[in-house]
Amino acid sequence: MYKDILLAVDLGHPEDEEDAVRTVVEYARAFKSRVHIITVVPDFGMSLVGSFFPKGFEQGALAEADKQLHAYAQEKFPDGITRRHIVGHGVIYKEILHYAGVVKADLIVMSAHRLGLEDYLLGPNAARVVRHADCSVLVVRQGDAAG
Repeated sequence: MYKDILLAVDLGHPEDEEDAVRTVVEYARAFKSRVHIITVVPDFGMSLVGSFFPKGFEQGALAEADKQLHAYAQEKFPDGITRRHIVGHGVIYKEILHYAGVVKADLIVMSAHRLGLEDYLLGPNAARVVRHADCSVLVVRQGDAAG
């Protein structure tokens, strides 16, 4: 049913991704899907903000995110799941939507973060992805994972 699943993870809050990862692993096994794991490093936006960081900081941040994403995937995904690692750079929801098109994802999986009042609403990135995606989007709330 799903050939290509794009899993968006926030490496700043890896504990919030556990249920989404378990769900994706089950889907990948059931449908023999390829999993494309994306994390996004936000850009500085204004050049004024970027001037406060040392030269080469953004490239270093991207390289570190790539290293962390590979380590995260190695730890969380069992052998036998075909996966690809993607580090986006820019506006989070735009990067997720862009790469969903690049990999021809037929499902995007994201976590809903942090319980509390905001638990009743989707965060701005998840809401925008749901609203604008050309494929199905599964938002996994903590405690809702399959298995």
